[in-house]
Amino acid sequence: MAKHRNAKLIIELSAKNMSRREIARTRHISTHTIKEVLDRASEKGVGWGDVSLLGDDEIAAMLFPEEREAEEAVARPDYGYVHSELRKVGVNLKLLWEEYRDECAESGKASVSYVTFTRGYADYAVSKNVTNHLNHKPGQAMEVDWSGSTMRLVDPVTGEVSKVRLFVAVLPYSQYTYVEATLDMRQNTWLLCHVRAYEFFGGVAVRLICDNLKTGVTKHPKEGEVVLNEAYEALGRHYVCAIMPTGVAKPKQKASVEGGVGKIATAVIAKLRDRQFATLGELNAAIMERLDEYNARPFQKREGSRKLVFEEVERPMLAPLPATPFEVCDWVYGRKVNLDFHVVYGTNRYSAPYRLVGKKVDLKVTESTVEIYHGGERVATHPRIPDFARYKLQTDRSHMPPEFADLEWDDDRMRRWASSIGPSALAVVERVFCDVQIKEQAYNPVMAILNLSKHYGDAELEAACSYSLEKTAHPRCRFIRSVLASAAAGPSGSETRPADRGGYVRGASYYAGGAR
Repeated sequence: MAKHRNAKLIIELSAKNMSRREIARTRHISTHTIKEVLDRASEKGVGWGDVSLLGDDEIAAMLFPEEREAEEAVARPDYGYVHSELRKVGVNLKLLWEEYRDECAESGKASVSYVTFTRGYADYAVSKNVTNHLNHKPGQAMEVDWSGSTMRLVDPVTGEVSKVRLFVAVLPYSQYTYVEATLDMRQNTWLLCHVRAYEFFGGVAVRLICDNLKTGVTKHPKEGEVVLNEAYEALGRHYVCAIMPTGVAKPKQKASVEGGVGKIATAVIAKLRDRQFATLGELNAAIMERLDEYNARPFQKREGSRKLVFEEVERPMLAPLPATPFEVCDWVYGRKVNLDFHVVYGTNRYSAPYRLVGKKVDLKVTESTVEIYHGGERVATHPRIPDFARYKLQTDRSHMPPEFADLEWDDDRMRRWASSIGPSALAVVERVFCDVQIKEQAYNPVMAILNLSKHYGDAELEAACSYSLEKTAHPRCRFIRSVLASAAAGPSGSETRPADRGGYVRGASYYAGGAR
């Protein structure tokens, strides 16, 4: 009945006029399950008043009796017995499942699958707060965490000390370990550490076990579905692994990395405590030397070493790496494509197909590229302009259609509109066109200036443009709007200026190094 354990909650919320979509979104229940429950309740004439005093199992049995019959036909494993038997030498879950399966065949009852058997025992171990004796399987899990202990970098010139965090990843079967020093514990750093850990191991484990840190897990309720953040989910999809956060305050669920963090403190941090490092690259190189020694050191209580067991047994069991490594990205949503068919990111602009002018698009920004998406479909890809560059453009000529010159608003029409307002307005428009590499890049700022006439009138805009030309070599909408708003231009045809009423106004020539 596990599938319909929320039947009572679904019926109750539906009775309170909550839609199926709202129930699915707020309670993290699949819409298919909600439909099954409500349809079956309607079919049987069952309402909230009929089930309000019943338990979940009773309601599920009432609505889905066939599932109860199917469950009763399956022999449930005795996990208490399983737990006690696992303490004996040579006994593992595979053997106990085979014995359980044979007993079911003799009694004529159905048995659960091996996967369900192992999951059931794992749930039993967690619920009873007992140590899980399940032996780790090669290539099945990678555990990750931040080390509580830190290291430091020292600037050789200023002597400034920076704290450094350590990312630790462990494969539980071989205990093979990866360590990396980072300057912070932000989300992108966390994701990049995973990428480099996978490259270090040369493959991907089936499960990725992590803590409930905010850079990876959005929500981990006591009951209900764990919600990962979008970037962490994307990493899991790229490497085809199941990300499984541990329970809150349950360190035993990632015991290997918890123990590995303590051992790394001795094998790496303590051994490097008397050395000073100026850069992160120097520190990570030294860490890798100590890490190689640590992984090659023989085990105390088992044969071989971490590296030997990994190379001979666990590496072949890892899934191959994807053809390209996961690229950490940031998403920017709801950016409008301007009249110049470019989208703004930071201080730079990237072109999109002209058919999207005026529409909203999303940007996927990585370290090397900027991708533009519309309706979930990628419509453009550009090399990312370096962060230090400002007001640069990435323009794909294919984004301009052949009929570009016949657009409803082109440069000739804009000039005609400006000329109808006055010579100063036309001069301002010409300066805007002179300041761009491609004329289409001026469409948006020119239209912004001309549209001011709709609010203030042609005469006022002409006077404001005349005043702006006196004060700056590159008049723009923001400056002209401020002149209009403060009535600095005066009435049409008037020679009145703010400078004429007292005070001094310094023009662009003053700041450009001209006469003072």
